[in-house]
Amino acid sequence: MPIPEDVTGDEVDKDVRQELQSLPKTLAEDVARNLVMVARLIDEDPEGAYGYSRVALRLASRVAAVREAAGFAAYATQKYSEALAEFRAARRMTGNTELWPVMADCERGLGRPEKALDMAGAPEVQKLDKAGQVEMRLVAAGARRDMDQLDAAIVTLQSAELASNSIQPWTARLRYAYADALLAAGRETEAREWFGKAVEADRDGSTDASDRLAELDGVEFVDAMDEDDAETETVVTVVVDENTTTDDESDDDEPSDEDAPEAVEPKAEEPKADEPKIVQVKDSTED
Repeated sequence: MPIPEDVTGDEVDKDVRQELQSLPKTLAEDVARNLVMVARLIDEDPEGAYGYSRVALRLASRVAAVREAAGFAAYATQKYSEALAEFRAARRMTGNTELWPVMADCERGLGRPEKALDMAGAPEVQKLDKAGQVEMRLVAAGARRDMDQLDAAIVTLQSAELASNSIQPWTARLRYAYADALLAAGRETEAREWFGKAVEADRDGSTDASDRLAELDGVEFVDAMDEDDAETETVVTVVVDENTTTDDESDDDEPSDEDAPEAVEPKAEEPKADEPKIVQVKDSTED
């Protein structure tokens, strides 16, 4: 697959670069460049990222970082069975438990929420760092909702991390999940409060909490669509100078030929003053 010239492979982090040192230099560079493309595209073009991950996997399937990248690319394209297989392979190679929450979420994606809940109670969870434990809690709550256990999902999310006023990388997503569970349970007033708290913590726009809050407040965003070219138009009303008129209006005070002075030396014509008019200025942007 084509790789831009500005991608050198040096962009990968130190740990991945160290893993790739087990490969011949040229091969390591090729694999690194494909991994960089996976990272670049996984959010905006998951299918493209998946394609590059398959190339890297074909070149270096025995490198844990490659198996992990392939797993995340498959996960992003909802190929949960394939993602789970890659995550398991990466875990066998490294022995760490960092991928445990996303592996459990793959079980949810495969329609096995009970398995995800079993994983949430496994000893591996205790080996996770704080971020990993919060992620595992989110997955467990999602599994409860998959099983229509809304009250249990709400209780699962109630934790010291949720109650804390400290803003951490996971805070916005945790508050958002809690608000969404409350709303699903019909507790709209509480849901609105927690969507508001999620907005406060969402510094990088990782959730649509602000939109959800606006919906609860009855705010509607309406686009004016052009029927012919489907362009969005914003109409702005502008008041032009009082001395101007519209082209289709006549000026009653304009002097007639009878009133024109005789024997006046011709001079350069001055622009006519117009009467006040309202102009509609349309600012069109494509949808």
